Amino acid sequence: MNRRTHIAALIAVSATLFGLTSPAAAETREINFGFISTESSNNLKAAWQPLIDDLQKATGLKVNTFFAPDYAGVIEAMRFNKIQLAWMGNKSAMEAVDRAGGEVFARVVNVDGTQGYWSLMIVHKDSPLKTLDDVIRNRQNLSLGFGDVNSTSGSLVPGYYAFGAHKVDPARDFKRSVRSNHETNILAVAGKQVDVATVASDGVERMKIKMPEKAAELREVWRSPLIASDPLVWRKDLDEATKKRLREFFQTYGRDAREKANLAKLTLSGFVASDNLQLLPIRQLELARERGKVEADAALGAEDKARKLKDIDTRLAELAKAK
Repeated sequence: MNRRTHIAALIAVSATLFGLTSPAAAETREINFGFISTESSNNLKAAWQPLIDDLQKATGLKVNTFFAPDYAGVIEAMRFNKIQLAWMGNKSAMEAVDRAGGEVFARVVNVDGTQGYWSLMIVHKDSPLKTLDDVIRNRQNLSLGFGDVNSTSGSLVPGYYAFGAHKVDPARDFKRSVRSNHETNILAVAGKQVDVATVASDGVERMKIKMPEKAAELREVWRSPLIASDPLVWRKDLDEATKKRLREFFQTYGRDAREKANLAKLTLSGFVASDNLQLLPIRQLELARERGKVEADAALGAEDKARKLKDIDTRLAELAKAK
């Protein structure tokens, strides 16, 4: 071995020892799996652990779990390669794709075989509020449990379809507005700690399994258009061999009775292939919401407003072509 080869070998060994090699440069033996905080980490871990155990056995990978107190924590963890795989919502997946090196490769299938869910607005069953119009009309006297800023069904979708359509700012126009995960908002409504909350329909379905007595205290007053089911995201630079193992596992999981039972705890029946195109409707919603804010900004000069609106319309047109 000549001197140059010897130095190169030492650098390669050192890089491997200190974790400096990229996932594509060496065989992956261990991955970190991140989970958005739709409910408490203890509940999420208990529900997902049987699947994770099977994932380790099937792929030969050591799989560590990562739970953060908010959605941004999982996005940032992927950005800095602290996690290589994640279960996310569509909004958080969009952020991961745009600024954290993420890529959608699969999506969940619900226990009934559908591939979508809804944003719900819920109240206590004894509440006098019956409709979205009731909520909007009485908002100055109501407390609102709103979702994480990166939650699709807790924040983005109701922010556009329910509040934006009525020119209501959920952060300012209610008597009190607090941001929490789906589980916390559901329990807050059931316990009459908030008057109304935005949550995911699958979060309510999970509550029916975990705490049916709490779910029985809820009543729905608004439901959004259908949202594409939650995506699974990996880092784009994960090596191809590992991607193949992960893809094969998720797309074939749920075929026998034991696996079906594991998935039922998650209110799922399996997973199907997907890609970043799944996020197009979310991108359109984000731009539409941004457009509404620009149009309503009285402090913005006419020239600046026209320029910003033109830029947004151009991006919307590009997204329409990508479908």
